[in-house]
Amino acid sequence: MAVYTRVGDADLAAFLKNYALGACLSFHEIAEGVENSNFLLQTADARYILTIFEKRVAHHDLPWFMGLMAHLNTQGLKCPRPVAGQDGQVLRPLLGKTAAITTFLPGRPAMELSADKCHEAGRCLAQLHLAAQGYAAQRANDFGPAAWTPLFDTAQHAAMLHDAGPMLPLVAQIAEALPRILAQWPRPGALPTGHIHADFFPDNVFFGEEGKISGAIDFYFACSDLLAYDLAIALNAWCFPDDREMSPILCAAMVAGYQSVRPLTEAEKAALPLLAQGGALRFVLTRLYDWIATPADALVTRKDPASFMHRLQYWQKNRAWELN
Repeated sequence: MAVYTRVGDADLAAFLKNYALGACLSFHEIAEGVENSNFLLQTADARYILTIFEKRVAHHDLPWFMGLMAHLNTQGLKCPRPVAGQDGQVLRPLLGKTAAITTFLPGRPAMELSADKCHEAGRCLAQLHLAAQGYAAQRANDFGPAAWTPLFDTAQHAAMLHDAGPMLPLVAQIAEALPRILAQWPRPGALPTGHIHADFFPDNVFFGEEGKISGAIDFYFACSDLLAYDLAIALNAWCFPDDREMSPILCAAMVAGYQSVRPLTEAEKAALPLLAQGGALRFVLTRLYDWIATPADALVTRKDPASFMHRLQYWQKNRAWELN
């Protein structure tokens, strides 16, 4: 989450006339994240999240995201549910952009990662994969392997344009890793596919007071891709407490949690270290571009791309890593 677009009182009031949510009691910006502008809306009826979709979310994809979240809710997977206006629509214009209101998900991200929380997260991710199976529509992964070379070219150009000297060694490391990973990437049909979250980070998974997951948020990178790739992204996100070395305890817990719901195939197990390299590379690329190109006055938390290069290099050195 982030804030690129500010919403004034008059614009908010006009927007909320489309809904029957009760009187607006408070409205606050949410600064975390980097993708969209998000706000916490408290009405007389309940709390909601208002999202204005920004740079990376294509307008034509928004109905797919809304449909996926609605479908997951019907399957018992706890996630934000799109709220329809009085006209039945869940998407509508706000300040020249597209916006939506979703239900508020209780809980908060884990303050500290543990084996128990990683196990719960693995279970939740597998449950998400199974729950999404009945959603027939497909969506290509905008940040999958086919996008990595163009994304690298864009990030490299931005680094030169903005004179980002400290990032140039990272650019050189990407140039070495990118063709090697692409050359080994699984061919279509080699591994099970389905709808994936693609951004299953700790800040997108909420826990309740008893340490159980209350739900997952931020489905705006969700797409149709390799299921094990989604797990690989999660391993990168959850299992590197110092950003350099993978914790075998956390990793084993997450994989065990996942497999308690959806067992991996032998081919998926064999491919997981390579998929983890690809998952790390994807976030190196997008974070590098964001680090360089994010406007200085944006209320947004930029994230260091180097931390995911450390992960990529770890997986490269540990190609023989095996699952129990």
